[in-house]
Amino acid sequence: MPKVNVTELRQNLPAYLAEAQKGKEIEVTSHGKVIARIVAESDTHEQARARLLAARKHCRIGDVLGPTGAAWDAARDRC
Repeated sequence: MPKVNVTELRQNLPAYLAEAQKGKEIEVTSHGKVIARIVAESDTHEQARARLLAARKHCRIGDVLGPTGAAWDAARDRC
């Protein structure tokens, strides 16, 4: 990830924004310390879809309304 100081960023802003738009993350420094990062805007819908697809590999949705097979006495569990 490239680092650029504020002065350099001001002088070449369009070029750095073009790089960020391509997917590069740029760290902005002042006096040697990182003060900001420039990153491309991401599509939140696509990120959510990617998380759901990743969860699909590890999660399983079952029948939540059907009987479980566990014994249950309705009369005993009354208040």
